[in-house]
Amino acid sequence: MSNIVALTLIIGLFCEAALIAILVWSIFVPDRRLWPPRQVSWLSQIIVWMPTIAVFGSAIIIGLSQWNALGWPLWLRWTIGLPWVLAGNVVVWSAALGIGMDATSGAEAELKTDGIYRWSRNPQYVADMGILLGWAILSAAPSAWIIAIGGVVAFALAPFAEEPWLEDVYGALYRKYRTRVPRFFGIPR
Repeated sequence: MSNIVALTLIIGLFCEAALIAILVWSIFVPDRRLWPPRQVSWLSQIIVWMPTIAVFGSAIIIGLSQWNALGWPLWLRWTIGLPWVLAGNVVVWSAALGIGMDATSGAEAELKTDGIYRWSRNPQYVADMGILLGWAILSAAPSAWIIAIGGVVAFALAPFAEEPWLEDVYGALYRKYRTRVPRFFGIPR
């Protein structure tokens, strides 16, 4: 493992640990939660977005540096990995733009229940997981898998920190939505 890969892996893992710690804190101490932020500001956005960007950046750098170190066949990498990366990006960016970047950063906004939000209460988190796993498959890089798994853990925890806040903000409207639409992905009830 080269020095750049080792350093990038350390940065990625540190950022994932920070995100997971923020989410676990917010789940177990909701009165003093860090996600979603009580007030969206440039500082709260930096606290959330910098480690998130660092996780994706780490996965990309490591994946390119260790490209196909696992020796996986091209057909597997390009027919599974690439579509997951592409589909994940389409979903995450359409969902983020659909609710607005402020709401994506944790600001209160109108509850979105149509479009992709009919199939998932958390399409951005699901798509982010798909992007990371797709990149790990496409790059076939062992250390990219380490980053992808940590990222999936963080994105899987995020709804548990966010959903109590959504219920507080939107009340009965959110509770009704929650009974109809799966947390991650599925057929609406």
